[in-house]
Amino acid sequence: MDTLYIIDAFIVNEAKSFKGGIKIESGRIADIWEGDAGNIAENARVIDAKGKLLMPGVIDDQVHFREPGLTYKADIGSESRAAVAGGITSFMEMPNVKPQTVTQERLSEKFALAAKKSLANYSFYMGATNDNIDELVKTDPRKVCGIKVFMGSSTGNMLVDKRESLEKIFSKAPTLVAVHCEDEATIQKNTEQYRKEFGEDVPMSYHPKIRSAEACYKSSSLAVDLAKKFGTRLHILHLSTAKELELLDNDLPIEKKKITGEVCVHHLWFDEEDYEQYGTRIKWNPAIKRADDRKALFEAMLDDRLDVIATDHAPHLEDEKAHSYFKAPSGGPLVQHSLNVMLEFYKQGKISIEKIVDKMCHKPAQLFRVKERGFIRKGYWADLVLVDLNAEYTVKKDNILYKCGWSPFEGVKFHSVVSHTFVNGNLVYEEGVFNDDKRGMALEFAVA
Repeated sequence: MDTLYIIDAFIVNEAKSFKGGIKIESGRIADIWEGDAGNIAENARVIDAKGKLLMPGVIDDQVHFREPGLTYKADIGSESRAAVAGGITSFMEMPNVKPQTVTQERLSEKFALAAKKSLANYSFYMGATNDNIDELVKTDPRKVCGIKVFMGSSTGNMLVDKRESLEKIFSKAPTLVAVHCEDEATIQKNTEQYRKEFGEDVPMSYHPKIRSAEACYKSSSLAVDLAKKFGTRLHILHLSTAKELELLDNDLPIEKKKITGEVCVHHLWFDEEDYEQYGTRIKWNPAIKRADDRKALFEAMLDDRLDVIATDHAPHLEDEKAHSYFKAPSGGPLVQHSLNVMLEFYKQGKISIEKIVDKMCHKPAQLFRVKERGFIRKGYWADLVLVDLNAEYTVKKDNILYKCGWSPFEGVKFHSVVSHTFVNGNLVYEEGVFNDDKRGMALEFAVA
């Protein structure tokens, strides 16, 4: 059956909201209409949305799916299933796996893995080191979302801390450069200070003091200086402080911005007061910081200084996260619940659905120049999500789909439910049931 209709939906797309429907043929959107359905072809499948929200699929520009080498925590198959259940139809995955994705050969191997295992569409970042510029310049900007630079994060040899190396990367990168910005020297200085005070038993509440706002700003400002010097397309990942917001391009349409910023759902939901309740379960790098930072990030997301909302989905096992401060790894699983989080803010009157769709669907597509995705437009791939805004559920162990088996949102009641997810026109998730016969596609990117 190659033709499918979705009728009686509440469509949100490109700042407009209306009752209507769409027709899907050969994986693409063939027609969009407002109001009641017209003539429906015989033998076509019809999904009556019954007033559910119909939106483009979410594009998550920062995930860690742990494959290859760390598959006891997660893998491309398990986490892409969790992603589509959460309304994410495309993801861009990070290079700090084992072996690290720092050669073109390893990059190709990850694409091959995803072609076999991923329910969602995919791309992968090429990882930078201090000495792999010859590999970086071979990166194909039509097929690869970007180059990832850890500018101050201890990730083996992926910490790029030499000015000469950074200048080569920023001047020669054939794609967008995405950066994790925390100054390692500042972090080490703070670590020594609090180790002297507490020994190995540093309280979790000191995480934002060790991985401080100063460390973030020092690194982010360096990245911006380099990008301006060389005219690099720079994307600053998981911004976490109010001060860093001054570094971003303002009052420009997304197509003209050379410096862009991302905020992650955990930096919008939690603040430092939550460490007492959640402890290492909400240990992320960069750290969750003050309530004032969370408020400033939310405001910057609303007024378009921050461009996209993502997850930095980074699962670890529960027993790993249960260790003491220095031994517990940073990161947590988020892809199944990120859209729920943002729709909860909508329910609280803090954001419109149109803005959520813009930041989670439209803007990632525009920023990364993703071809024919991120919008409900004729001729585009039918990456779509249906959400029941009148349903609710509580996050529990038995409904968590991450391979690691836990969530920082356990016990939270969400007042919306993803009911259907379409990837390339295929219904891959319907009311808790997956179609494991279908696979996503590699994303393609326009070159200016």
